[in-house]
Amino acid sequence: MLLQKPPHGAPASQRRGYLARLTVISTLGGLLFGYDTGVISGALLYMNDSLSMTSVEEAMVVSSLLFPGAAVGALTGGRMADRLGRRGSLLVCALLFLFGAIGCAVAASVPFMIAARILLGLGVGAAAVTCPLYLAEMAPAHLRGRMVTINELMIVTGQMLAFAINALLDALIQDPEVWRTMLGIASLPAVALLAGMLLLPESPRWYAIRGRLEDSRRVLSLSRSPEEAASEFHEIEQAALTAKEERGHAWRDLRDNPWMRRLLWIGIGLATVQQATGINTVNYYAPTILEKSGLGVSASLVATIGVGVTSVLMTILGIWLLGFVGRRKMLIIGFSGVVGSQALLTVVFLLPQSDLASYTILAAMMLFVAFVQCFIGTCVWLLLSEMFPLAIRGFAMGIAVFALWTVNAAISFLFPIVVESLGSTGTFSLFVLVNIASLAFVTKCVPETKGRSLEELESHFREGAIPARQPA
Repeated sequence: MLLQKPPHGAPASQRRGYLARLTVISTLGGLLFGYDTGVISGALLYMNDSLSMTSVEEAMVVSSLLFPGAAVGALTGGRMADRLGRRGSLLVCALLFLFGAIGCAVAASVPFMIAARILLGLGVGAAAVTCPLYLAEMAPAHLRGRMVTINELMIVTGQMLAFAINALLDALIQDPEVWRTMLGIASLPAVALLAGMLLLPESPRWYAIRGRLEDSRRVLSLSRSPEEAASEFHEIEQAALTAKEERGHAWRDLRDNPWMRRLLWIGIGLATVQQATGINTVNYYAPTILEKSGLGVSASLVATIGVGVTSVLMTILGIWLLGFVGRRKMLIIGFSGVVGSQALLTVVFLLPQSDLASYTILAAMMLFVAFVQCFIGTCVWLLLSEMFPLAIRGFAMGIAVFALWTVNAAISFLFPIVVESLGSTGTFSLFVLVNIASLAFVTKCVPETKGRSLEELESHFREGAIPARQPA
């Protein structure tokens, strides 16, 4: 039975309440995404001894969730979202999260752990594609930015919870097998996502492209006034007529339509530069970095909570700023700040080893995380959910997110190797150069999507226009 629906003409507060419930339930996938990527940072400190891992096996356990797991999940998730619907895809993700978390908790060997992490990664990758699509297609245009970026807030909240739970369990449970509890806790929100998605409707855009126009109109009426629903339904109906002719022929459409190819390349570029910031080197290796700088294991786990809190607070600030500031401007500010904060990191890593040096490194990390999460993390997922045409939206989102996870996995795998070769200062100097190039890409290529409906954006792109400013 679906979530109780507000009637036609329901008060604005009731419609907003409906959208809030829908957003919280669907973004549990983002929470799991964040928890499963963040929890490994603390679990590794215990898992190494329990499973007698080599450094290569440690890298494989961390990166297997990302590649092949999340990368393949993104590719299949885009197609799955188009075929099963956004809601159906999220139900499959919930099952993958559940069985993956249980598998990680009971793993008795490194190969079993890697297999369970790959299963989790399939859920992470598919959810990373589907959840922003679902929210973008369910949201009214004026709320789309904030609704979609709630998923980013849930991701960083999941990471913060992982850091906090790791530290709490480390303090409460004096057992070398505590890592199993750390990993197994992810099964709880997976059950909540599975139950919650059974109560939610499908996206009106997915209904429309399937020819189910009355269902599309009905779902729109749940969160719009009658006048808004009628106007938006007309736009969706017209877009669906074109999209139905193109549906199922994504590669042909990309071959025949240069404007689609250009958008796909921009999407791949956005996904790449988001990961090329190096943000996940902090998410995955912060406790290890701090331990090597002189802090003990427990102190490193507690200190890492500061990174998680910074992520959450700055993501909230970023969501608020998106109500006033254009997407391109946010990205330009963000990459400028990343270049500056990483340049600072290159200097503080030169300090002699001490507690003061460790906390100075932590402060520089938090500054770096603040720029990424406030200005970049919020915007990239939002732009990817907005910029692709309806006919290939799931497919193109899957390709872009595949690129994102592939770059993420490569950086996560290579980071400890590069640090050993170049040192921390040399490694972050390399990141500075990469992010200068990323800033140039964003300034030159990224469109401004704020203030336009998805159908308006598609119309602009078809005509060859890449808007650089939001409408007045």
